[in-house]
Amino acid sequence: MAWALKLPLADEVIESGLVQDFDASLSGIGQELGAGAYSMSDVLALPIFKQEESSLPPDNENKILPFQYVLCAATSPAVKLHDETLTYLNQGQSYEIRMLDNRKLGELPEINGKLVKSIFRVVFHDRRLQYTEHQQLEGWRWNRPGDRILDIDIPMSVGIIDPRANPTQLNTVEFLWDPAKRTSVFIQVHCISTEFTMRKHGGEKGVPFRVQIDTFKENENGEYTEHLHSASCQIKVFKPKGADRKQKTDREKMEKRTPHEKEKYQPSYETTILTECSPWPEITYVNNSPSPGFNSSHSSFSLGEGNGSPNHQPEPPPPVTDVSLKLNNLLPTTTPQEAQQWLHRNRFSTFTRLFTNFSGADLLKLTRDDVIQICGPADGIRLFNALKGRMVRPRLTIYVCQESVQLREQQQQQQQPQKHEDGDANGTFFVYHAIYLEELTAVELTEKIAQLFSISPRQISQIYKQGPTGIHVLISDEMIQNFQEEACFILDTMKETNDSYHIILK
Repeated sequence: MAWALKLPLADEVIESGLVQDFDASLSGIGQELGAGAYSMSDVLALPIFKQEESSLPPDNENKILPFQYVLCAATSPAVKLHDETLTYLNQGQSYEIRMLDNRKLGELPEINGKLVKSIFRVVFHDRRLQYTEHQQLEGWRWNRPGDRILDIDIPMSVGIIDPRANPTQLNTVEFLWDPAKRTSVFIQVHCISTEFTMRKHGGEKGVPFRVQIDTFKENENGEYTEHLHSASCQIKVFKPKGADRKQKTDREKMEKRTPHEKEKYQPSYETTILTECSPWPEITYVNNSPSPGFNSSHSSFSLGEGNGSPNHQPEPPPPVTDVSLKLNNLLPTTTPQEAQQWLHRNRFSTFTRLFTNFSGADLLKLTRDDVIQICGPADGIRLFNALKGRMVRPRLTIYVCQESVQLREQQQQQQQPQKHEDGDANGTFFVYHAIYLEELTAVELTEKIAQLFSISPRQISQIYKQGPTGIHVLISDEMIQNFQEEACFILDTMKETNDSYHIILK
């Protein structure tokens, strides 16, 4: 009986000993590792964390940022909590980004009443592709000559000033804007995510991009180099309507999940807020002076193309030395260097690298299909017409003449009257002049006839056309629009007392 009573006591001793041993085995863990083992900077440096450093805000999330950029496109519902949002865009579709002034009262007073510059970039999200950005963009440029990765939809944008696109930065655009005024910029992304995948067998996942915005203020020299704020978001670009289908597919997948599984994913938001990030390292690109190929006009947007390398700058065209090139004539004897000059001067600078080793004979041998395939439809047709020296045909061509009395008298003295191809049976000789009309208006016809007679258009009071039974019909715009192509008229002039003329077309 005594043995039976001691059994519980033995169990307690054993249990107590096991607990003490387990506590002792854990007691040294914190002392051995130390507080430094849990440094977040060391943890984030591990390779398992694939989140880009540029997307991590430098300060705490509660910091009120001076600006906020909102992309008006819904985020994907198939993104887990604590992961960065992902937004799907359609290729070539215009998407609004609202530029919001989020400053507190008295914050950054130096930019009050002044403009700031924002630079938009579409860059690679994966670091592996960032290292090979130059090669990736160069390959895309060769496959899509004349196209850009990023454009601004100027007519739809509001509040942007002096938009520019550097021909050497096909994935970058920039503009000025006033933070005190409403500003919305509409962007278009023309590349798709699957164009940069390693293997293309169909059905592969596209690579993600980042839309990054860097904003700068003016320094003492008037150059926009002082950094104010940067933010970015992750996107994927699909072929037209592809983003809508992908968004619908993600939504349907989430609807099939259990409520417990849905808690692991963040909801889909109607807009995408760009999060603060580090500025893009291509600071050398930010300058106030126009780069080659820029259009400084506030009402126009100069687009070009090139590669996206920050170190690659366009080479200025060499000076024109050949007389024939000064006349815009491309000859078969033109050297490759002179052909480069001709391309620069005729606004084909974006294709100079494509035709680096082409001489004048090589370019002139290109067919229309060849040029369109190399340069694309728009620039290809323009280049082909320039190579062939084709002039734009006028809308209407008419021939007018004034009877030459002197030539008629000379002709009558030298030979007998006979039928002439360009006269009548009495030997009357007519000299015709071509008049080319584009606007098809009476004012334009008056100016062309005045040039023909070397007088001022104000000296021509009226222009008439002789009608049936010799009546004089006043020339109008509608009558000119109904003239037959290459119609012939004889001009009869009636001088008035105040040194003005009436012109009659017979």
